[in-house]
Amino acid sequence: MPNSHPSTDVPDVSTVWLRVFLEVARHGSFTVAARRLGWTQSAVSRQVSSLEGALGGGPLFDRLPRGVRLTEAGRLLVPHAEAVVEALQGAGRELAALREVAGGRLRFGAYASADAALVPQALATFRAGHPGVHVSREEGFTPVLLERLTAGHLDLAVVSSTGGALPSAYALHHLLDESLYVAVPADHPLADGGPVRLGQLADADWISGSARPEGTLLDAAVRQGFRPRIAHVVGEWTAKQGYVAAGLGVTLVPALAAESVRPDVALLPVLDKGAPARAVYAATIRGRSLTPAAEAFLGALREAAARLLA
Repeated sequence: MPNSHPSTDVPDVSTVWLRVFLEVARHGSFTVAARRLGWTQSAVSRQVSSLEGALGGGPLFDRLPRGVRLTEAGRLLVPHAEAVVEALQGAGRELAALREVAGGRLRFGAYASADAALVPQALATFRAGHPGVHVSREEGFTPVLLERLTAGHLDLAVVSSTGGALPSAYALHHLLDESLYVAVPADHPLADGGPVRLGQLADADWISGSARPEGTLLDAAVRQGFRPRIAHVVGEWTAKQGYVAAGLGVTLVPALAAESVRPDVALLPVLDKGAPARAVYAATIRGRSLTPAAEAFLGALREAAARLLA
């Protein structure tokens, strides 16, 4: 019958014993090993005896008049002891690199307009200071990014919220509040008129990233008393601008994406007094420890947000 507790077959061995064993094997002497380790010879002898006992009691060294010599059991043990010690040393080096943000990984996601300025600036700062960290990035809408964060596929997500609160399972690190612009063709009658109320465009065709305005930038229009007529659903910012420039409708643009607007599109600031701001956050899982790399990237995001606000 197979052993139902295979873990009991693994000898309970101290890594200190293995290190002492290897030192004695390397120098062929308890005395030299003790001197190299800064121990007494009797302490070294006790460690080796403990290892021998844990491995079944057979000798690992033949005790000679001058020094010691590995037994067959000792020669068999050497490569295994070296592998254990080297693995632990490697783990120690990797953990030290992780603490110093000199290695490890960073997995983050961001919504599209944050990728226009906020994220690239933060990432450039982060990479300059921590070139050894492996970075992977995803782009998506806020709900999808939060799902990826919950599933453990991301360490951090740059997300946004307009008015509504995000679920309490997330720790939200506020980065900035961004204003909104309405994008119209450069030859639109309102193009040179300065700030507008969205109600002035109640009869316009709208280009949106979703067929429903709720939960999107077009919440701002709903708050001003009209339901925008969505003529085209387009997810990507560059494509939205192309539709606007062609006269197929107007769209809302967050401040973070404003710098990348093409010259044949005019941006008009939106007047929406008293409305909740579109808040931008770095979201993490509440109660889940951040990796040192994620902590450092969060700091870089805060720096980039401060520069954009300035």
